Amino acid sequence: MQKTATTFLLKISILGFIALAAFVLALTMGSVSIEWAQVLAGVRGEHLSVDYAVVVQLRLPRALNAFVVGGLLGLAGTLMQVLLRNPLADPYVLGVSGGAAVAALLAMMLGWHQGWVSLAAAGGALGSMALVFILSRGQGDWSTTRLLLTGVVLAAGWGAAVSFILVVSPDTHLRGMLFWLMGDVHESYPGGLRSGILAGALIIALISARILNVLTLGELRAQSLGVDTGLVRLGLFLVAGILTASAVTLAGAIGFVGLVVPHLVRIWGGSDHRFVIPASVLGGGSLLVLAEMFSRTLLAPIQLPVGVITAFVGVPLFLLLLRRSTAPVVR
Repeated sequence: MQKTATTFLLKISILGFIALAAFVLALTMGSVSIEWAQVLAGVRGEHLSVDYAVVVQLRLPRALNAFVVGGLLGLAGTLMQVLLRNPLADPYVLGVSGGAAVAALLAMMLGWHQGWVSLAAAGGALGSMALVFILSRGQGDWSTTRLLLTGVVLAAGWGAAVSFILVVSPDTHLRGMLFWLMGDVHESYPGGLRSGILAGALIIALISARILNVLTLGELRAQSLGVDTGLVRLGLFLVAGILTASAVTLAGAIGFVGLVVPHLVRIWGGSDHRFVIPASVLGGGSLLVLAEMFSRTLLAPIQLPVGVITAFVGVPLFLLLLRRSTAPVVR
C-alpha cells in the first residue's frame, strides 16, 4: 500500500512538473519576443511596458483559461466513463454541449455580448442536462443504457438545431459562431466560479475514489458491497454535467480532451481512481495549455481555434491507443 501511494505521488509530481513547463512555454512562446526584465518591472509596478501587457493581459489569462477548461474536461471525461462504463464516453456524449451550443448561437445571432453568450450557454447546458435526466427516467429504471441512448439521440437533435441556426444566421455572425463551435479560449481570466467548481468537484471525486473503484467492477458487485449505485450514478451525472457545462461556457466545445486524457492516464498509471482523478485534471490542463500555445504560434499571426489543435492531436493519439491496447476500457 505504501509503495503504491509513493508511486502515485511520484507520477502526480511528474504531471505537476509538466503542467508548470507547459505554463512556461505558453508565456514564453508567441509572435512577439518577450524581455522578461520588462515584465518583472511591470509586476513590481515600476514600468508598464508592452512586454508586461502581452504576458499579463494576453498570454497568462489564456493559459489559465486553458488549464481550467482542460482540467474540467479531463475530470468530466473520467467521471462520465465510470458512469456509462464505456471507454468511448466523453463529456459531450449526453448532449450537454449541444444544448449549450444552441443557446449560445441563438444569443450570438441576436447580437448579445460575450457575457450574455456565456450565460445563455450555461442555461442551455443545464437545461439539456435536466432534459436528459427526465427523459432517461421515463416510467422505468434509470439505467446507464437508457441514459446513454437518450443523451445520444438528444445530442443528434441539438446538432440539427445548430445546423439550422448556422444556415439562417447573417454572414457577419458566422465566424464567431464557428470559432465557438470549434472551441477557443479568451483573453480573460477564468474567474473564481469555474475554478471553484473544478476544485470542489476534484475534492468530491477524490473522496469518492474508492467507491468509483468498486463501481467499475459492476453494479451487482458494488451493490453486494453496500454501495448505493443509484445515488452514485446520479451524483456522477450531476457532477460530470456541471463540469462540462462550466467548460463549455468558458471556451466552447473543445473536443477530445475528455476522451483521450483519461485513457492516457490509465495506461500510464493504472485504473485506481485515487490516481486517475488528479492525474486527469493535471493532464487535461497541461494538454490544453500546450494546444492554446500552438493555436497562437503555428500560423502566426493567424490564430487557430484551440479545438482544431486538440482534434489534430486527439484523433491520431486515440487511434494509436486503440492499436497498442486491445481494450482501453474502464476497469
